Amino acid sequence: MKVLVPVKRVIDYNVKVRVKADQSGVELANVKMAMNPFDEIAVEQALRLKEAGKAEEIIAVSIGPTQNQETIRTALAMGADRGIHIEAPQDIEPLAVAKLLKAVVVQENPGLVLVGKQAIDDDCNQTGQMLAALLGWSQGTFVSGLEITGEKAIVIREVDGGLEHIEITMPAIVTVDLRLNEPRYASLPNIMKAKKKPLDSQNATDLGVDIAPRLTILKVEEPETRAAGVKVANVKELVSKLKDEAKVI
Repeated sequence: MKVLVPVKRVIDYNVKVRVKADQSGVELANVKMAMNPFDEIAVEQALRLKEAGKAEEIIAVSIGPTQNQETIRTALAMGADRGIHIEAPQDIEPLAVAKLLKAVVVQENPGLVLVGKQAIDDDCNQTGQMLAALLGWSQGTFVSGLEITGEKAIVIREVDGGLEHIEITMPAIVTVDLRLNEPRYASLPNIMKAKKKPLDSQNATDLGVDIAPRLTILKVEEPETRAAGVKVANVKELVSKLKDEAKVI
């Protein structure tokens, strides 16, 4: 079974995001970039499936500018077998990403697609679900546990009321959550080996997908600074502030 793992290049989660002076977006120039943390978890889970004998090949795919090849190389250094880079603009919307991934799925015919549940830059949480709808495949979302048994997959989903155990038919789309695993670090020898692993490059337009944006960003602003908290002497004063100042009761 092939496992396809989409990986996205985002601003490193340790970096403070800065809004551009013209408020057209966030500053990406001279900013440290990294693989989306949820996608790292997806890569790690694919590697564990391969180590358990449930997968034969792991393909990392990334959609975006040429710099995205660095993100693919990171996945290859972790242990993925080969990469596919689809050249596209930086700000491509989830529906276009899902359509491009569908084209890759048709080419590669994987048995499982492991996707991060969301990207930490836009927090859309849409691509996996849209891809499942376009392909007509089973889907398991917000997955914190995964077990492959033949033509079925048992997934544990994190829901508001606790954990939900469901069985889905393969092939399937699985979007992974934080508690699924702990991603491994790429060793120096594997980083060197990753440079020789195959990485195929394609263009989004060659796949016959319309990637024109459907949304227009009007303005990007930083959130308002939160006001400092205050101490109250007793419950009566607390109730008074909630009622008269916060007006929440």
